[in-house]
Amino acid sequence: MKSELISVATGSREAVHDITAACEEFVRAQDGDGLLHVFVPHATAGVALLELGSGSDHDLLAALRDLLPADDRWRHAHGSRGHGRSHVMPALIPPYATIPVVGGRMALGTWQSVAIVDLNVDNPQRQVRLSFLSD
Repeated sequence: MKSELISVATGSREAVHDITAACEEFVRAQDGDGLLHVFVPHATAGVALLELGSGSDHDLLAALRDLLPADDRWRHAHGSRGHGRSHVMPALIPPYATIPVVGGRMALGTWQSVAIVDLNVDNPQRQVRLSFLSD
């Protein structure tokens, strides 16, 4: 297995951050077919495969605001108001994704991108582990 840790600046606002280009670059440096595993080792971030740039990213954040309001209902209550929702979000958007790699390219569907979803406004920097598995 080949593995690399990259840094992603998600900023101080809720974000859906596109990391497709970084994933493509990592995969190009590998040899042949296999699986790309993307993992965010944080308790408050997730990895999503979705269409970006057409409004879906904004729709996702709006849906998460509806499902997980940034208010005082959360027992996990340190940090910014509503911070506890950030710790619940990875149960809905997991901190990992696995993508087939065929001929040195990610086998994503039409319009799919790889994104980090981060509701935690208290942590503007994330680490992402990219791992390539092949036989």
